[in-house]
Amino acid sequence: MSDYYKAEHLRNFGKISEGSPELAEKFFAYYGAVFEEGALSAREKALIALAVAHTVQCPYCVEAYSKACLQEGSDLEQMTEAVHVATAIRGGASLIHGLQMMEQVDKLSM
Repeated sequence: MSDYYKAEHLRNFGKISEGSPELAEKFFAYYGAVFEEGALSAREKALIALAVAHTVQCPYCVEAYSKACLQEGSDLEQMTEAVHVATAIRGGASLIHGLQMMEQVDKLSM
């Protein structure tokens, strides 16, 4: 499993267009537009992306957005806090589903 994720995949991401240039062009245009300055700064968007990368557990995204966060002026403390925000949301989402388990226990225990 140590070579399942390969660093060169991130560098070669653009090659994904070989299978469908039209769809890749649309995706990359959308992706680029999402990360343009808007109501949120590029720094804020990079921090959000870093948090989401950890939530979806994408090592390529963690690498890319760790770099992007640093380039946009975030520091380790801010980046770590963003990851903890994602962790809290992910943990809370797991816990709230515990209510479904509790309802099932109640039903099955009757």
